[in-house]
Amino acid sequence: MKDASVSSADVEGAAKTNPEGGSRTHFISNMIQRDVDSGKHSSVVTRFPPEPNGYLHIGHAKSICLNFGVARDFAGVTNMRFDDTNPVKEDQE
Repeated sequence: MKDASVSSADVEGAAKTNPEGGSRTHFISNMIQRDVDSGKHSSVVTRFPPEPNGYLHIGHAKSICLNFGVARDFAGVTNMRFDDTNPVKEDQE
């Protein structure tokens, strides 16, 4: 297993605003903001572990947007995990 960290500094547009200029919030970002403000956590680290043996689907796209977006909004990092697979055990399609 390999991890690649992506810093929010590497992503343009780190402001927490939507295209209309308002604040972009949802229950997950609200929970994270409370934890950061209270000192429960000092930084935000998310991860995206793609399934190496399956097809990517719309749920993966949502997870990518959520994990990388939350890390960007809170000046955190996202670890993108790459699993090695055993090609001998893979089904050919």
